[in-house]
Amino acid sequence: MKYVGAHVSTSGGVEFAPLNAKAIGATAFGLFTKNQRQWQAKPLTAQSIEAFKANCTQAGYDASHILPHDSYLINLGHPEEEGLAKSRAAFLDEMQRCQQLGLRYLNFHPGSHLKKITESESLARIAQSINMALDQTSGVTALIENTSGQGSNVGYRFEHLAEIIRQVEDKSRVGVCLDTCHTFTAGYDIQNKNGYEETLRQFDRIVGLKYLKALHLNDSKKGVGSRVDRHESIGKGTLGLEIFGCIMNDARLDNLPLILETPDETLWPEEIKLLLSLRKKK
Repeated sequence: MKYVGAHVSTSGGVEFAPLNAKAIGATAFGLFTKNQRQWQAKPLTAQSIEAFKANCTQAGYDASHILPHDSYLINLGHPEEEGLAKSRAAFLDEMQRCQQLGLRYLNFHPGSHLKKITESESLARIAQSINMALDQTSGVTALIENTSGQGSNVGYRFEHLAEIIRQVEDKSRVGVCLDTCHTFTAGYDIQNKNGYEETLRQFDRIVGLKYLKALHLNDSKKGVGSRVDRHESIGKGTLGLEIFGCIMNDARLDNLPLILETPDETLWPEEIKLLLSLRKKK
């Protein structure tokens, strides 16, 4: 079974996210549990938490098909102590919010060395940051999202993801979210079935498919290996449709949240239908 949705709005409160997802025909969804462009936010109220859980139940969403995303400001690989401490505090708050909402995952961009420390040093800081957050929470798995490698971002090679996971103490609470646009622009040519299969073979060998817990489904405005993160609507970018057909017919990806982050939200209902139409009849 494939669970497909989009990263929906939480305007008015997190409790509206399940309703917004249902309105576009989604069977999974992503959300921010707070304003993604602010460091601090008011705590979740008991009323919002209760309403979120009730709306999820009413709309038929299981926690395993919901993919929260943390703030874009957080950099768990920050080279400076002040920025690192601020990021770690914000990440812990995000993990705690997910725990309060009964959610299973928190998806996050690993971080950036800002050209002030080495990649290895930045990866070690990310792993330590995850360890600190896991020690102070329960029930929530930290999902590392692969990146395009734009600027000084780490996480664009599968080896980076594997190194972070190697240094995480509780490996039962760490995983990966693969973004199709990021994977492609980082240099993994997934435009066709052969490239897709080879990329998954590499991921399994280097990281392990058991760690793959979610996908972001995005076409790309830029080409393979461009190291530029620019999402495009499904079938309208340089990736094309074949890769999405591979995903929709891959039994290894059954029961994972498959979340659109494409730029035109008015197309989300249409894109969900398109993705579902790519499934081959058995």
